[in-house]
Amino acid sequence: MVHWAEGHAREHARDDFPSHGHPGVRAFVAIRMGAQVEDSVAATIAELSRPRDGVRWVRRENLHVTLKFLGPSVDAHRLEHLTAALHDFALETDPFELAAEGVGAFPNLQRPRTIWVGLHSAELGALASRVEALSVECGFERDSRRWTGHLTIGRVRNLRGFSKTRQAILEMKDREFGSSRIESLTLYRSHPGKEAARHEALATYLFGKHGSTD
Repeated sequence: MVHWAEGHAREHARDDFPSHGHPGVRAFVAIRMGAQVEDSVAATIAELSRPRDGVRWVRRENLHVTLKFLGPSVDAHRLEHLTAALHDFALETDPFELAAEGVGAFPNLQRPRTIWVGLHSAELGALASRVEALSVECGFERDSRRWTGHLTIGRVRNLRGFSKTRQAILEMKDREFGSSRIESLTLYRSHPGKEAARHEALATYLFGKHGSTD
C-alpha cells in the first residue's frame, strides 16, 4: 500500500506487475487523503460502529477515493497502455487541495447502501473525468453512471438495527475532517478477502514530477 505522511506521497517498492501470462486482475485508479484526514475519518467510523449494526465499515488502511474502477479481470496489455497514459497525464497535472466535510449515504438515509464522507474541490471532478477518458482510450469500458466524488466509509448490508446509526449520521452531516494536498494518483490491484479486500499499489504517479514510483 501507499501511505501519505504530512501530505506527501512516499515512494513504494512494487513487488510485481502483472505479466502477459498472468491472469487478469481486479484493478482501479484512486487517490488517498492525507494521514490527518484519514485519522479523523477513522475516528468517526469507530464512533459510528456498533455491534450488529448491519454495516460493513471500511478499515483505515482501505480508505481511498476511487476515480475509475477498471474491472474485475484486467489483462496486462491494457494495464500497460493505461500506465503510460497515466504517467503522461500526471506530469501535466498540478497538485490541489481537497476538503472532506459531511457524512451521508447513497441513495439516501432511508434506504442506504453506501455511507460516505463528502469531498469538496473544483479539481476533483476534472481529475476523475480525465482518468475516465484516458481509460476509455486504452480500451476500458465507459462508466454509464455519473461520477460523484466521495470517500466510502461503510456499506450497508442489513437495515435492522440501523436506526441509531442513521440518527448519528444525521448529526454528522456538517462534520469537518480537514483538507489534504493531493499530489498523486495510484493504480491499485485489489485482492478480495472474506472480511475485507486488500489493496496493492502497482504504481503511483506524482503530479508535476518526472515518472511514477514503482
